[in-house]
Amino acid sequence: MLAQKELLATVGACVLLATSVFAQTPAAAFEVASIKPAPPIASITPAMIQSGKLRLGVSVVGARVDIGYMSLADLIRTAYDVKPHQISGPDWMAAERFNITAKLPDGATKDQVNVMLQALLAERFKLTVHHEMKERPVYALIVGKGGSKLRESELQTPADAAKADAAKKGAPPPMMVAGGQSVTAGRDGMSATLSGGPMGSVKVSMSPAGEHFEAQKMSMSAFADMLTSMVDRPVVDMTDLKGTYQVTFDVPLADIMAMATKVAAAAGIRLPPGLPTGAGGGGSSSAPTASDPTGGSIFQSVQQLGLKLDARQAPTDVIVIDHVEKTPTED
Repeated sequence: MLAQKELLATVGACVLLATSVFAQTPAAAFEVASIKPAPPIASITPAMIQSGKLRLGVSVVGARVDIGYMSLADLIRTAYDVKPHQISGPDWMAAERFNITAKLPDGATKDQVNVMLQALLAERFKLTVHHEMKERPVYALIVGKGGSKLRESELQTPADAAKADAAKKGAPPPMMVAGGQSVTAGRDGMSATLSGGPMGSVKVSMSPAGEHFEAQKMSMSAFADMLTSMVDRPVVDMTDLKGTYQVTFDVPLADIMAMATKVAAAAGIRLPPGLPTGAGGGGSSSAPTASDPTGGSIFQSVQQLGLKLDARQAPTDVIVIDHVEKTPTED
């Protein structure tokens, strides 16, 4: 079993793994596609994670499409390019997980994968949906009264790229791979690095106070997605800040474990015994709320960046599930 300190150093990076989604461009269906139930969570061993054999999310290499260990809710979210809170359907959609392998037709590109996935879900799961605009409670990520304190990302030089490539050669194998992104544990057992995603390289390191995030190329939309996993309602970027930024962010241990508990519960994963859970380490898995700023250390960390999480109602485009089958039809 992974050492507790290594698990804690990695969990913050793992929750940042975002499934790759693609722009919606009209396309034909997959040439061929196979849908199989994924192995149960109990069969996943630390050795599989450490060896990089566990594949998650969407990966497209040439004409081959691999979709690994995704629930029906994940598949629908990916197909329609929406956030988890924009799906309205039965809770059981998040339970069983599936592995999908498919082949793109000649001339198709990865930008057409999500529309092909829509067609596959309609054909094999008999999925039908419609859109609705609904008022939902959200946190608006806005610029604080004193202005943003963020620094824009620095352009990478050829020397920087060469240095990064050299570091990769001497690094241990990734512990987890998802949608072209990977999580690699640091040699000190107290840090982990998320790489290969739209945020660039994100380093997560443990300290007695909790976890420290350092992102070199993070958009405010990606930062809002990251914050959503840490609080009790969706976070929507309303900063009007364009481009990407260097984001340094501290999260206390109790909040990290509350976040991990929330993510694990949604995936049906039981965290190892003996780990602190919930805000304040008292066993509650609830995330901090705006109504309790003294316990909402996430909000304080956001304020240190010159930003603010503002509780409000906002109209949200929601994909409403009209019908879906639990079991896909045969190939």
